[in-house]
Amino acid sequence: MNPPSPSSGVHAELAVLGAGELVSDPELEAEFVESAHRILATLVRGGAALGWINPPSRDDVAELLGQVVAAVPTGDAALRVAYLDRRPVGLGYWLRYSRPTHRPHADLEKIAVDAAAHGRGVGRALTSALIGDAREAGIEVLTLDARGDNAGALHLYRSLGFTEYGRLPDFVAFGERRYDKVFCMLDFRRQR
Repeated sequence: MNPPSPSSGVHAELAVLGAGELVSDPELEAEFVESAHRILATLVRGGAALGWINPPSRDDVAELLGQVVAAVPTGDAALRVAYLDRRPVGLGYWLRYSRPTHRPHADLEKIAVDAAAHGRGVGRALTSALIGDAREAGIEVLTLDARGDNAGALHLYRSLGFTEYGRLPDFVAFGERRYDKVFCMLDFRRQR
């Protein structure tokens, strides 16, 4: 399987694939690890709020993604990859909480979009697909946290129905700089 081919129009075609589509094609899966590493390392190098101070190694990214993909068949995770004109430009995933008392819930842990694709709806498409996956998996509450200065991401999450439920002032340490950690949730129980 290959990512969907671009349409004959002038605008780039956006496609969002799930983990099942990725792992069914070894070539696509191998390309994904390389692309995910490139996207994540470049964003972190530029100061993005993705949980790393230094860019992750390819092996670190491969291990992380391997854990996520392994949890997908049991409904404990969802992984999505965005393509613009057959080129991987973004990824995101959620993981179900492992603590037994928190199992009905999941945490949206990463949404990462190549800087060259910002402003093209990639983050919205990834997040929307992951929200749909969470609903389908029976998740009751989908949570996330974001660095307080990440105004674009926080605006996106609010526009998709997430509400802020807490904030830790100056909690995130990035060298000498400190940022708030903002907690958000999407409660599917209220939508049923």
